[in-house]
Amino acid sequence: MALSLTSPAFDDGARIPEKYGYTEANENPPLTIDGVPDGTASLVLIMDDPDALKPAGKVWDHWVVWNIDPETREIPEGWDPSAAGAMVGQTDYGDRAYGGPNPPDREHTYRFELYALDTDLDLPGGTGADGLRQAAEGAVLAETTLTGTYAP
Repeated sequence: MALSLTSPAFDDGARIPEKYGYTEANENPPLTIDGVPDGTASLVLIMDDPDALKPAGKVWDHWVVWNIDPETREIPEGWDPSAAGAMVGQTDYGDRAYGGPNPPDREHTYRFELYALDTDLDLPGGTGADGLRQAAEGAVLAETTLTGTYAP
């Protein structure tokens, strides 16, 4: 079975419920992880908005989490990664927490990227998505992406 990331709150490519937005409850949607390969030491989760490139001038990072226990199969709504022993990085909101969708101009597509790594990463807590991706290079055993849309 291949690594997969799904959500009981929305189907891949479908609309993310409004309550998960930045100006609403601003809590992460629940996620389900399956097919973690043997030899996985940790998981990485990055949520970003590639459609922000035009209005913001960059891909906007909404959630950056690493060293997630590879036995994790359910990420509940409103999950606190730190309480589960994972590390939380810096988002483009300037926070070290989930920052929900908040498109400024039109409907955007959001990516939840999940990586299975053969190691834990020794990074400072404020690391952003780019630094995390660089640190994970060469350690990725499998990866998958869940997408959802959100409109203002």
